[in-house]
Amino acid sequence: MIYDIRQTTDCTYASSVAHAHHVLRLTPINRPGQRVQVSSLRIEPEPVHWREGQDFFGNRLTWIAIEEAHEALTVKMSARIAVEKFAVPAVADTPSWEAVQEEVFASTAIGPTAPSHFLFPSRMVSLDPEIRDYARPSFPPGRSLFEGARELMRRIKTDMVYDTAATTVTTTPPMSFALRRGVCQDFAHIMISGLRGLGLSAAYVSGYLRTNRPPGATRLQGADATHAWVLVWCGAAIGWVGFDPTNDLIASDEHIVLAVGRDYTDVAPMDGVIVAHGGQHIDVSVNVIPVG
Repeated sequence: MIYDIRQTTDCTYASSVAHAHHVLRLTPINRPGQRVQVSSLRIEPEPVHWREGQDFFGNRLTWIAIEEAHEALTVKMSARIAVEKFAVPAVADTPSWEAVQEEVFASTAIGPTAPSHFLFPSRMVSLDPEIRDYARPSFPPGRSLFEGARELMRRIKTDMVYDTAATTVTTTPPMSFALRRGVCQDFAHIMISGLRGLGLSAAYVSGYLRTNRPPGATRLQGADATHAWVLVWCGAAIGWVGFDPTNDLIASDEHIVLAVGRDYTDVAPMDGVIVAHGGQHIDVSVNVIPVG
């Protein structure tokens, strides 16, 4: 499937900003099953300094500096991306979660996609014992890791309420888990915490969902905005598999990856420092349109 993607991020400030330095993670990445054919960023006001690069995990970064006074910042991203359909493996062909756990602990790989990077606590994801105990029933002895992760995903979808007013970007997994409410970021963090608590590797993904699905298909939670889901290491034979607990879906050709990290802080779309006083408001709009 080929998509045209448009994202507009509008930041408005309570007072004039004299200087601003930002790092943007708003350019999609190439990865297995996904190829970026073309992408561009437009930024207003125009930065006086602009530098591009990537982080350890291969996410594309844009560093900008704006030296003129401004009361608003607009970043427009456009891209055309080809995404392949994921072939869901047969449960019988997938290893047990204990076997994958042993494989990860024995691994000496340290590359960007090595599962060992996504096994331990990170800045926003602690190994919370209550979340671990919630995840444990999905992984009885000998069960396929893929099957266990799929069941945990479904339980989170069933047990949690999608509520955009319940949490913020700084809400931790124990907080949203106690509320049993939140948004895609919270559900992804909860699933990651539960898996890591059992010694399983899980990564955080930011990206997009197809805006308009085929006739008769249910509209997905998280369309028209940036979305978040989980990559789970299912063993060397299968690799990383995407699980979307917000929609109870295996990520396939309706999920487009923007960035991958240990949690939200690794993939936040915009970080930086501004010289101003007062608050700010951020509005994000997204369109993901299939073109072929």
